[in-house]
Amino acid sequence: MRLKYIPLVLATVLFSCSDETTVYNEESSEIALESNITILENSVDLDDAGVIDFYEPGEESGKNGASLEYALSLVARIAPPSYRGNNNLTATHVDLDGNYAYVSYNTVEATYAGAIDVVNVYNPNKPRVTSRLYYVNADINAIKYDNGFIYAVGGVDAETSVRATSNSFVVKIPVSNGKMNISRGLTYGFQQGHNANDIKVGDTSVWVTSGKDGVLAQYNKSDLKLVNELPYADLRSLDLAPDKMALLDTQKGIVLLDDALRIIKEIPVDTDFGAVTKKTLAFYGDTKVAVSEAGKGMGIYDHTTATLLEYVPIIIDPKNNDVNDKVTNAVAANEKLLLMANGGAGLSLIDEMDNGQRGSGVLELDGSINYVMSKDDFVFAASGKNGLQIIKLNRPDQSLASRCSSLSRYSGTRKLVVPQGTEKAYSGSYTFRSFAVNGSLLLCGTWANTNNVQINTNALFEMKGKIIVGKNRRRKNFIVEKNATVRIEGTMVVYGDLILKDGATLEFIGDTNSANIVGKVTKEGDVTITGTFNDVRNKF
Repeated sequence: MRLKYIPLVLATVLFSCSDETTVYNEESSEIALESNITILENSVDLDDAGVIDFYEPGEESGKNGASLEYALSLVARIAPPSYRGNNNLTATHVDLDGNYAYVSYNTVEATYAGAIDVVNVYNPNKPRVTSRLYYVNADINAIKYDNGFIYAVGGVDAETSVRATSNSFVVKIPVSNGKMNISRGLTYGFQQGHNANDIKVGDTSVWVTSGKDGVLAQYNKSDLKLVNELPYADLRSLDLAPDKMALLDTQKGIVLLDDALRIIKEIPVDTDFGAVTKKTLAFYGDTKVAVSEAGKGMGIYDHTTATLLEYVPIIIDPKNNDVNDKVTNAVAANEKLLLMANGGAGLSLIDEMDNGQRGSGVLELDGSINYVMSKDDFVFAASGKNGLQIIKLNRPDQSLASRCSSLSRYSGTRKLVVPQGTEKAYSGSYTFRSFAVNGSLLLCGTWANTNNVQINTNALFEMKGKIIVGKNRRRKNFIVEKNATVRIEGTMVVYGDLILKDGATLEFIGDTNSANIVGKVTKEGDVTITGTFNDVRNKF
């Protein structure tokens, strides 16, 4: 993701002190809330919702390593906003708190324009944009939510702004129940630097990096009064740990600071990060820091020994023959999961497994992936003009895992076939490309299949957890053949048709089940459907 700046020449009516904080209580020509509900509703794109396939290195030769144990699904895309002719906005940053995702947008054009979205993701089957704020004279480059406020940073043309005293700013915006409320007043702080590019919020402080010829700025969280400013030649990102902070400085590499902002150590990073481009770093595990290092991929460093441990290269999907701009723009960590936003090469997922093995793959997503973040069971990928992509990891429920603890984890191929007269049972999480049951199969966990599910004549399929079949743009069916039985305790999602042949039985066990059938439910003959379930789309 490329950031921009215009050298600042202040008008005489503005003040140049960087510690000024201003509260604006009135709406201005520089900001506007979207009031058209239809525009907000139409921002959600479900065309590609459904199972996400992925390529694992070496799979075309049958020699791939550890398989990724995930049943990934695309929840939705959020189309970039447009306002007053600014129809070239791209997603830059995301934060997640509870049921809401907070998204920032900027433009790579010479003019400044940006936006902020609030997206309700409580129901993964139906995300909603609940609030949108446009900036007509400012880029929004990074965002963070904390305790009833959105904190965002970006760049502004201070020569034309009615409020800015510098090109680099931070803003505090009240938000409640998914709605931004500018009538309560927006609080601004301005700091040295051409363009603020990252923000983190601690217990009492807000931390901002402001790029070339900029600073690490520390603000009081309650009123955005400046507390500290440390000058740096070119900061791109920061991350917080309980007792330390990591800065990504293109001149020095990784800079570790303690709570008193004293330098603990500096770790050299031998990489050309590019001019005015955003790169990120993230604490990973107890002793590691992951850094997005452009064409080199992801660098992993031990911050206790100040050493480079390895480079994780950019994975190239051989089916993607038109890969441009192969560069790691951002990295993110979620427990033992690492993600790499690799521009035209897409989004890579690296899983550090409990058995010491490493699974990796590149996801089947459209667009150039410029930024990624992950929290809880979600991954958010900013994909340029293709918008923000919301991905669900569908990790197995822990209580479910304990009930199925006696089962071995599935470790087979992407093609699952259970022969007639054979009984199989597995726990875990996996994405299949072929799924057919002729005998008996029990699955405990979360599962996905990119093609049709075929439960053949007289076969038995039992599932505790969740299963997802197909995707909205490439629909596939769940077919239960003659006299076959399917028992579901949990959730089934079918982007296609549920076809029940003569004598088929569909049984739901328990009281918390759901069936989300996007296509039709077809009953071909005398079929039996029993149990309690939520018919999400009223297809039964």
